[in-house]
Amino acid sequence: MFPLVQKLGLGLLHQMDAETAHSVTIKALKAGLVGSAAKPADPRLEAALWDLRFPNPLGMAAGFDKNGEVPDALLHLGFGYAEVGSVTPRAQAGNPRPRVFRLKADEGVINRYGFNNAGHQALRSRLEGRPSQRGVVGVNVGANKDASDRVADYVAGIHAFADLASYFTVNVSSPNTPGLRNLQARTALAELLTAVISARDERTQVIGRHVPVLLKIAPDVLEEELAEIVEEVLAKGLEGLIVSNTTLSRAGLKSTNHTEEAGGLSGRPVFRRSTIMLAKARKLAGPQLPIIGVGGIDSAESAWTKITAGADLLQVYSALTHKGTGLIGEILTGLSAKLDQHGLANLREARDRNLDAWANLDPSD
Repeated sequence: MFPLVQKLGLGLLHQMDAETAHSVTIKALKAGLVGSAAKPADPRLEAALWDLRFPNPLGMAAGFDKNGEVPDALLHLGFGYAEVGSVTPRAQAGNPRPRVFRLKADEGVINRYGFNNAGHQALRSRLEGRPSQRGVVGVNVGANKDASDRVADYVAGIHAFADLASYFTVNVSSPNTPGLRNLQARTALAELLTAVISARDERTQVIGRHVPVLLKIAPDVLEEELAEIVEEVLAKGLEGLIVSNTTLSRAGLKSTNHTEEAGGLSGRPVFRRSTIMLAKARKLAGPQLPIIGVGGIDSAESAWTKITAGADLLQVYSALTHKGTGLIGEILTGLSAKLDQHGLANLREARDRNLDAWANLDPSD
């Protein structure tokens, strides 16, 4: 009965505009109206990174729960972890509506939200009020659109959430805040990462925990730019990378509506580009740096591909818009089946199996 109910619910959501459907989904999760994970976890899918234990590698990407309203509900659905934000020091409305568009024929989404969120204080209150502090919940930090000092905004995010965040994501790759992606340039990135790591280390002395810091990058950087980014990540001692955010490319789209809308494209159309960048980042970073693969995961097969191209963990978002929350269980069950098929004891043994094949591809082809 549940798959039928879910299908009917998804159909109703698709009758709404995309942003309204998102708001309704958040409200349904807050009210406990969305089902939970039905199957026990497969211990072979567990991952231990930093000082954290992930019951499975699949996380909810930032952007869905910007204000930290439903992290525990997401974990209850079967996610191995959840990432809230992006959050900026001060509340901001983001860009005018409409600002998010479904591309049905491509199973993609274009959004230009523009870091709409309720600010540090509101998110902190919600995270403090979680009924349980169990589970991995990362905090994705950003800068206000009108900030006079964007580096200071990121530093403020570290100070605001160090005692609550399982890990931090420094988001310099959203295309919807003018000039934000310029922070990926080497000199600007070096300044930002130096400040962020200094702030994290200051907080370590106070809270007694070394909160991991990850950098989330765009899939549109050139290879020489990617090499510089990875060099800075390693030089500054960050704990990981997230590859990747949305793309500005519109190559190969089949949809006839909304394809010219400004904003970042996510979902299935970004899978190839983001996976190539993931593999190239892995080759540059070496085997030790944890990398989260995100972009176009919509099945167990695509999740497996990300892992074999170099990902330790995974994140999804846009595919849920088209396929619903049943996708979580489908991916996790499918990953277990892949381990059976290949005779592997865990996902770490699968990582990098197709690394060279993906790293040698050209994302512009």
